[in-house]
Amino acid sequence: MTIRPRRSVLYMPGSNARAMEKARTLPVDGVILDLEDAVAPDAKATARAQVTEAVRAGGFGHREVMIRVNGFDSPWFADDLDAAVAARPDAVLVPKISTPDQLEMVGQRLFDMRADLHIRVWAMIETPAAIFNVRALAVEAHDSESRLAGFVIGTNDLAKETRARLVPGRAPMLPWLSTCVLAAHAYGIDVLDGVYNDIADADGFSAECAQGRDMGFDGKTLIHPSQIAPCNAAFSPSQEEAVQARRIIEAFERPENKGKGVVQIDGRMVERMHADIALRTVAIAEAISKASVS
Repeated sequence: MTIRPRRSVLYMPGSNARAMEKARTLPVDGVILDLEDAVAPDAKATARAQVTEAVRAGGFGHREVMIRVNGFDSPWFADDLDAAVAARPDAVLVPKISTPDQLEMVGQRLFDMRADLHIRVWAMIETPAAIFNVRALAVEAHDSESRLAGFVIGTNDLAKETRARLVPGRAPMLPWLSTCVLAAHAYGIDVLDGVYNDIADADGFSAECAQGRDMGFDGKTLIHPSQIAPCNAAFSPSQEEAVQARRIIEAFERPENKGKGVVQIDGRMVERMHADIALRTVAIAEAISKASVS
């Protein structure tokens, strides 16, 4: 089982060349080089040039590199997409995706541009329409031309569009977040939790990481390097979890258990589906370990 950890994915402003240089050294699983919200209108062209130069230069190691372009309805979208395709990042992150037609349009444009096949598409889920359509959006992952690899939740934009308050525990948003996790995993794509705005509130951030992990998110988007370590810790299998997962796998691999759907481990009945969960836990732990020494 091959899995790419996406515990921590850090937004980096495309207008800040120094920040992008620093991104090559940070212990994150991915970076989002941002041409949208983090860049002022008069700095868009400069940011685009700096981002494409940084991606072409490489040096990001195991880190997944995404470029967030500006939205469809902006005057910068076409130039952003052209530049991203030429730079060949791991993925293009498209904001304000609300309908399957939009994903299909992006996929068609990438096809027409003969974009490298390894470039994937990630969709920002940040509008009420996107929440209503999230299952239909996730279905697009089964169409190879869409290139859809995952969702990124835009909690700040959702709060703006719905007037929901960003409160500890995120009670107003829990139904929406859960729906996104269900849709993504039903169709085999990853989903990243939204950002936490209060950089100084370490306890609140840790609590939200734990909440996102327990809900089934694959990782969390970040706005500051100080958030990386606690985020990685929250979304990494603990040593105890990895040891227990290996025990479950080993139990089902014993010849006497090959045909069994349930086995007993330490007086506890464990079903074969738990072995599937254990396989994923071990795969993530091993991928994290490999990335940490690369």
